[in-house]
Amino acid sequence: MTRTQTIASPLKTTASLLAVATTAIALQTSPGLAFSSEAQQMCTGDAMRLCSSEIPDIPRVRACMVRNKAQVSPGCRAVMDREATASASRKREAAAQ
Repeated sequence: MTRTQTIASPLKTTASLLAVATTAIALQTSPGLAFSSEAQQMCTGDAMRLCSSEIPDIPRVRACMVRNKAQVSPGCRAVMDREATASASRKREAAAQ
């Protein structure tokens, strides 16, 4: 195995873990929601900074991000707020039916 291959393998693993963490953030309250590219762009750094020890456990990453919401970047917080509002709205609509 070459040095480049040795470095590339952990980078691919890290990229996969980032995708899992981003998914967890975007799925804060409803596991059926698909994550948006905006959530991935805005929250990946925060997930790695605040919750890297929880990766790849999606429910634990999600709980960690919610628990540390005050420490996330403004862009990620905005995405989290929109997702939470949309999820609450869907839940109210489902309960009304």
